[in-house]
Amino acid sequence: MTVSHPPAGTTAPRPQAPSRARRTAPAALLATVLLLITGLLAVPSASASTATPTPTPTSAVAPGEAVFTLSPIANGIVRPGDGLAVSVTLQNGTDAATPATAVTLSLGSEALTGRAALNAWLNGDGSSSGLAAVGQAALPAVAPAGTETAGIVVAPTDPSLAARAPGVYPLSAAYDLGDGPVISRSVMIVPPDAAAEVGIGVIVPITAAATAEGLLTATELAALTAPEGSLTDQLDAVDGTAAILAVDPAIPAAIQVLGSAAPATATAWLARLDALPNSRFALQFGDADVAAQMQAGLSRPLRPLSLQSYMVPADFTASTGATPSPSPTAEPGEPVYPTLPELLDIGGARESVFWPGTGTTTPAVVQSLGAVTIDGRDSLTLVPSTATVAGASGGTVPGRAISGDADLLVYDADVSRELRAASDEEETSLRGAPLTAAAAYLAFATAQSGGEPIVVTLDRGEDRSRVALRTAITSASQAPGVTPLTLGGVAARIPASVEIADGPVDQVRVDAAAALVADEAQVNRFSTILDDPTVLTGPERAEILQLLGLAWVPEPEEWTTALAGHRAATATTLDSVGILPPSDINLFSAGAPIPIWVRNDLDYPVNVVLFATPDDLRLDVTRANEVTAGANSNTRVQVPVQARVGNGEVSVQLQLRSRTLEPIGDAQVVDVNVRADWEGIGLVILSVLVGGFLLLGVVRTVLRFRRRSRRAAETPDAASAETDHDKGTG
Repeated sequence: MTVSHPPAGTTAPRPQAPSRARRTAPAALLATVLLLITGLLAVPSASASTATPTPTPTSAVAPGEAVFTLSPIANGIVRPGDGLAVSVTLQNGTDAATPATAVTLSLGSEALTGRAALNAWLNGDGSSSGLAAVGQAALPAVAPAGTETAGIVVAPTDPSLAARAPGVYPLSAAYDLGDGPVISRSVMIVPPDAAAEVGIGVIVPITAAATAEGLLTATELAALTAPEGSLTDQLDAVDGTAAILAVDPAIPAAIQVLGSAAPATATAWLARLDALPNSRFALQFGDADVAAQMQAGLSRPLRPLSLQSYMVPADFTASTGATPSPSPTAEPGEPVYPTLPELLDIGGARESVFWPGTGTTTPAVVQSLGAVTIDGRDSLTLVPSTATVAGASGGTVPGRAISGDADLLVYDADVSRELRAASDEEETSLRGAPLTAAAAYLAFATAQSGGEPIVVTLDRGEDRSRVALRTAITSASQAPGVTPLTLGGVAARIPASVEIADGPVDQVRVDAAAALVADEAQVNRFSTILDDPTVLTGPERAEILQLLGLAWVPEPEEWTTALAGHRAATATTLDSVGILPPSDINLFSAGAPIPIWVRNDLDYPVNVVLFATPDDLRLDVTRANEVTAGANSNTRVQVPVQARVGNGEVSVQLQLRSRTLEPIGDAQVVDVNVRADWEGIGLVILSVLVGGFLLLGVVRTVLRFRRRSRRAAETPDAASAETDHDKGTG
């Protein structure tokens, strides 16, 4: 493959990811010395700026491409008397080395006029008159799959920096290998000397990776809260900053349901979270997608029902003589469980705040969420500025707003996109590009806000380093002309009226939410066979919320697999109790029980009612038969029946129902061959035979006496002899 460059005169695409830079010793040493002399390394930064902004850079350059990046130092902010320092990085994703080349840095003489002009410049669609070369550096040859970085410094005394008015100025770096220039664009920002500071709220999510389970396991928590774990990195990044925390309550819940079995690192992490002074609010459990829930027809977002099934009594048993917690009235040796609100507590959070996923906001979603109240408090919904009519056209929208009856926090989409890109960028030599772009957008936002606060976010992200995340937070909260605000400080401002623009609907996620809710309704009805229905409904709700988590959005294939697995498991649960297929029965008596077997594959005993309904009046069946089926067993049920007059085939329909008459499992049919009349016929025949034999005996006796009497009358001696003969034979 050959080295791939953009056409002549165009901008190099923003790098999709950083690879570790391999600097040549002379270039790195020269750049470092010059930067230290000019004192421009006070603010930690580094990242790359290219022609088109990339919201979520990955960790590798696309094969076959060579990506050229311009990254200003100190987020491109140059105050009067300061110098300008930049780094230029070439990432070679081709299989051929790029030759050494000279890179020229150019600076525009006229400031960009606004956000639209800044967009056009960074995207490579705009041009700037008055660009003049202000510096040059030698970029060494770059081996295949290699990276090289060089530094360029413009001294404070350079005439190109003298007498610069406040503004955002176009900046570019270019090199030419003979087939046209390769250009990377960025900006230089000259902040105003004395301007009224504008409040800024920087919202940072505290979330875990996507999971299909209701709660994180002890093993997962131990890894996430280890010194190098993702959750530890997130707390390290926000600790000591003014960031507003958006915490997934499923994380503290997962730690607290483990009780004494929770990993030590996890309990220490939770204690540290509670101790942070940052203002905060709770995301949906599992950071579930509230937009998809509303679009699926729900009147309010789902909330956890119960997490009791995740708790083991031994982990919550107070030792003898110890004071149980949280209940001082508990007896020693008895388990003391935290309540659901205690499990979900994230420490002093503002209630009823909703943060739909980026790009999911629509007028209907906003109005639906705006109508939700929790504990008597009106909701507050976060939406991007591009979800408003004014923001979609490139305008700046105040951070506190209202649309109809819905209270809103509107975060600047441009600034937030660049901050997110910076927080995802691991390479210091490339992070300066999105940080500079964010600072430029923020400069226009503060100038156009009319003194109203600005809200920005770092959006959701996974496995972000503490350095990258903290750098993005501090770059926003310490930018020129802003002062950090708490959540309450932003929410207390008088809202500006905005109109929500129409947006796309992710029908796949909406359909999935609707299907999960429908499945849950079936589980709720099924669970009425249990003494404690929450052992099924609690985990089902928790797993649904986790499956709707926004962490799944970047992983659609894995999410589809997890979704299918959950629905299959739900179907298995719904089929775990039923009637075993019965055999045909021959009934030869008037009354006898029919044996039926009830199957229970659950880990809990169930209470059901077996309803038997014959389709013919030949058979009288006990209609309702209460059954308690043991856990993981088959239970025999004797259904009493009584045969009536007549013979024939009778089908008895069998159906299990809960005590609330919800059908459980599939109906079964048992065929009964009724031959109960054979009993009466047999008795009649036997009676006739017995009567016949008795009658025959009587007749024989009468005939014998008559015969003797007749003979005695005719010949007395013969009669006497016969009598004597009879006596002898007797």
